[in-house]
Amino acid sequence: MTEAQDVFKNIQRKPGLQIWTINKMKMVPVPEQAFGNFFEGDCYIILYVSNGTTQSTDIHYWIGNTSSQDEQGAAAIYVTQLDEYLDGSPVQYREVQAFESAKFKSYFKSGLIYKKGGVGSGFTHVETNTYNIQRLLHVKGTKHVTAREVEVSWSSFNLGDIFLLDLGKAIIQWNGPQSNRQEKLKAVLLAQDIRDRERGGRAQIGVIEGGQEEASADLMKIMKSVLGQRTVNLKEAIPDDKPDQNQTSIVKLYHVSDASGQLLVQEVAASPLTQDLLCSSDCYFLDQGGNSIMVWKGKGASDEERRSALSRAVGFIKAKKYPSNTKVEVMSEGGESAMFKHLFKSWKEKGQTQGLGKIHTVGKIAKVDQVKFDVMELHAQPKLAAQERMVDDASGHVQIWRIENLELKEVDRSTYGQFYGGDCYLVLYTYSRANKPQYILYMWQGRHATQDEVTACAYQAVNVDNKYNGAPTQVRVVMGKEPRHFLAIFKGRLIIFEGGTGRPGVVNPDPGARLFQVRGTHEMNTKATEVPARASSLNTNDVFLLKTQTVFLWFGKGCSGDEREMGKAVADLLSEQDKQNVMEGQEPAAFWVALGGKAPYASDKRLEKEVAPHDPRLFECSNQTGRFLMTEVSDFSQDDLDEDDVMLLDTWEEIFLWIGNSANQYEIQESYSSAVDYLKTHPAGRDTGTPITTVKQGYEPPTFTGWFNAWDAHKWSGGLSYEEMKSKMGDISQITVNLNNTDLNKKTGGGAGTSYSAPGGPGNIRSHNQRMSSSISNAHADEAKPSGMQNSEQVQTPNQLRQGEDPGKREDLLTDAEFENLLGCSRDNFQRLPKWRQNDLKKKAGLF
Repeated sequence: MTEAQDVFKNIQRKPGLQIWTINKMKMVPVPEQAFGNFFEGDCYIILYVSNGTTQSTDIHYWIGNTSSQDEQGAAAIYVTQLDEYLDGSPVQYREVQAFESAKFKSYFKSGLIYKKGGVGSGFTHVETNTYNIQRLLHVKGTKHVTAREVEVSWSSFNLGDIFLLDLGKAIIQWNGPQSNRQEKLKAVLLAQDIRDRERGGRAQIGVIEGGQEEASADLMKIMKSVLGQRTVNLKEAIPDDKPDQNQTSIVKLYHVSDASGQLLVQEVAASPLTQDLLCSSDCYFLDQGGNSIMVWKGKGASDEERRSALSRAVGFIKAKKYPSNTKVEVMSEGGESAMFKHLFKSWKEKGQTQGLGKIHTVGKIAKVDQVKFDVMELHAQPKLAAQERMVDDASGHVQIWRIENLELKEVDRSTYGQFYGGDCYLVLYTYSRANKPQYILYMWQGRHATQDEVTACAYQAVNVDNKYNGAPTQVRVVMGKEPRHFLAIFKGRLIIFEGGTGRPGVVNPDPGARLFQVRGTHEMNTKATEVPARASSLNTNDVFLLKTQTVFLWFGKGCSGDEREMGKAVADLLSEQDKQNVMEGQEPAAFWVALGGKAPYASDKRLEKEVAPHDPRLFECSNQTGRFLMTEVSDFSQDDLDEDDVMLLDTWEEIFLWIGNSANQYEIQESYSSAVDYLKTHPAGRDTGTPITTVKQGYEPPTFTGWFNAWDAHKWSGGLSYEEMKSKMGDISQITVNLNNTDLNKKTGGGAGTSYSAPGGPGNIRSHNQRMSSSISNAHADEAKPSGMQNSEQVQTPNQLRQGEDPGKREDLLTDAEFENLLGCSRDNFQRLPKWRQNDLKKKAGLF
């Protein structure tokens, strides 16, 4: 423990990533340049501190496929000690090579690279700006990329994947004929990351389309000089690992105890789970059908139980005969992960307070103090806009159509706010942001509307959407589940009738007594909903209007003065008759007669109840692998929104479907039904009436963007497609010239006598690389160097630029050739890019 303490003293508790490898049973730091490179023969410990307002800490230990049992055991012990050193607050994860969690992969945006061998074999992790390299990387994945070192041979290739031939100063990307655009783009980004991080930005990248090799004759010559002539047909595509599309709806909770002196694991409950099942004095396993095991350690559990939680989880996996790569996540009471909380029907944090003006009373007797809603807060705090689900102050323009005979019929403005359960409506809301019109199209579906009307509503929504060139955000609104903004646009005039229709000329049958429940404290959050005219419908916390020959306005004991005032205002809309105010407990006999007699109703004292503070989750919805799959994206940012796909954002109170500009029609069609299935199969027993909102790329409302840190509204105009990035790779002849350079595989400043020990892997490849170098030189000795072409060694580096110059304008000192070589594009194209993109390219080139 003393040695571990010495290592722990150097741990920095600031946001970011720290990585150690296990070498001779000791924790050895991994340099930052090597982050994302993992030797298959080793184990690693990864510490991640988030950058959020509440800093969360996660510890992962990664197990290489060929690592020893001793190293695995040492890593597990260090993880437990590190957890104790950090006061038990981190969440611990067990990661197995090729089966890493989405959270783990999210740390390495450019991808993971698996290397042969291990530190114990004499390899070291990194030595930058070295070029004695020859390796072949097999690249797989579209969202989370992994690259594995394979034999440098044509036999390693297949038709469906992408391969990077890394030759030090040149990286050649070969795209399988059956690979898709997103895979190609991710591979280019990985190649650029290798170039920038390991070669100081001084390697050239070329791309070969496997189905059109003749178009890249020069690059193919280089590949053949390394790999030899291709004498065999390439293998067929290897199917991608299929993520679990259907979430495990059955989750089981087990109690773990050693009170009797031996380990006892006993099933406590199955989903949906509630938080009160967890007792602070014990430890629990939460089993997601063998997909993953989550371990919860109560604050009062014994030290021995807490220390052995991880090893016991591994033992539980063996006892259950689950796969050895089953994920394990260990957390302490009070430090639960977002995924863990998502598996519970409800979750309340200690000292939790309610949101700005929120009220949640569906199905529960709940009293929440109201805070007057201030729309100006939304502009200052984008996340608040998302949490409150308000895009503006609801002062925009409203237009409403009803579905009649499967066509759109405009609704009389004098009846705006009146919705009938036998109808379907389209509500188009127009507002302005940055002096540009923005649109929200609400599809309100009555509970008693026919299936044909519901279908026609969706069809007509597409027509309206097309009329506005796809700009509207589409929101499905199920009767009774109206989102806050929908309430706000009717300024306290929203009345929902249980049945019937609002069609002119149609006489709805007289139901006799009608009872309306009024909820809300001001015009931004008030609605009246018709409920069965029975005493059991009453609630001590609300205002009710009973409409018979006499109109009664009933005030429950738990309602506030603001709620009573809104009740009176809505009552005047429902009836022009004089109202008889009735206080709870002082009802006249006629009141009970109209309700069919007295009956018990919800009269418990209100408890403060807030919707569970669940963290949002992002999923990629794609059929790029040949079948439709949903893959979770952990620790997401705007960069994870993939233009080729549909993304699903779950904020618990709302589901967003984000449609990328290049998403195919099949993905768009499947995504909606998948969102419905996602709610139905969620282990926490989610409400299937949760609003589902469709958002188009480039037209994202604040209720969506607020869930992303530092949203860039101009990003879509500056992002580069695969084709654009490929065109930036430069002239093929330039790579050929650099390969002809006699110094190709010599280290800069280090001479040729030192063996290579960089992220490329083993240190015994130099002589082989020299043989490869000479064969390339011989193959291309007769090729002339293009006029004006400069080797990358001749380009000025930022450190060589003149002193005293404006550091923000250092690119102006470069010649046009140097500029294009360093930044990858011409000056004119560079100036057309948005400022953030220019700065990003300058940083990568070292000009900042």
